[in-house]
Amino acid sequence: MPAPHNPFKAALKNGETTIGCWLSLGDPLSTEIAGTAGFDWLLIDSEHTPYDITRIRLQLMALESSDSHAAVRVPVGETWILKQVLDAGAQTVLVPMVETAEQAAQLVNDVRYPPTGGRGVGYSGARCSRFGAITDYGPTADDQVCLLIQVENRAGIANLDDILAVDGIDGVFIGPADLSADMGFMGQLTHPEVQATIKGAFERIEAAGKAPGVLATTPEFTQDCLDWGARFVATGLDLLILAKSLRELAGTWVPKGG
Repeated sequence: MPAPHNPFKAALKNGETTIGCWLSLGDPLSTEIAGTAGFDWLLIDSEHTPYDITRIRLQLMALESSDSHAAVRVPVGETWILKQVLDAGAQTVLVPMVETAEQAAQLVNDVRYPPTGGRGVGYSGARCSRFGAITDYGPTADDQVCLLIQVENRAGIANLDDILAVDGIDGVFIGPADLSADMGFMGQLTHPEVQATIKGAFERIEAAGKAPGVLATTPEFTQDCLDWGARFVATGLDLLILAKSLRELAGTWVPKGG
């Protein structure tokens, strides 16, 4: 029995556009609810959230029966966390703040088994192989692991062509918030220089045969990114969606003033 098919990786390879949502609440119940919404994929974020591998694993379990593909953003591009997340069952991983081709090459090495990589061979007792029930997991896993990297500052943009030349990267996510801040336009995602940089990066990524991705939190920016060629687009964050809905509800019914 081979490793499970990764529909997200297949969609990117086929040139399809996929729509997702960011999960930052970290609660298995809210994650399970998100899994019923109908997104193509859901991103479990462990970079800007206060939870560890145990919480990541619980969320992967919560999405087990969902038609939405589960991806995980690790907090940092380190071998140890990639090993844990993959063994916990993630097949698609997103790594933040990649600035050089050397970093990208190390990440490719970290998500592949020997002899082409250095991922630790401990799958027989891990959730990724259903604790040994997937008998051919080891020889077939590499083909189903999808590696996405984030380029989100001026250094990464300057080195983008070298990064794109690294074999084994499936997609490159442009982080608009960090990029705009590093360019001197904190919070100004619609600044012409920021938008021109993002659009230009998408074009270079696509030309290199990889998939461009982004997180957009307004309908206008989402449509712009789709028009520019983004092929995996997160259209919101569960935390912000909840906060906005609660504030609107309170604003409707709670009296203002004394």
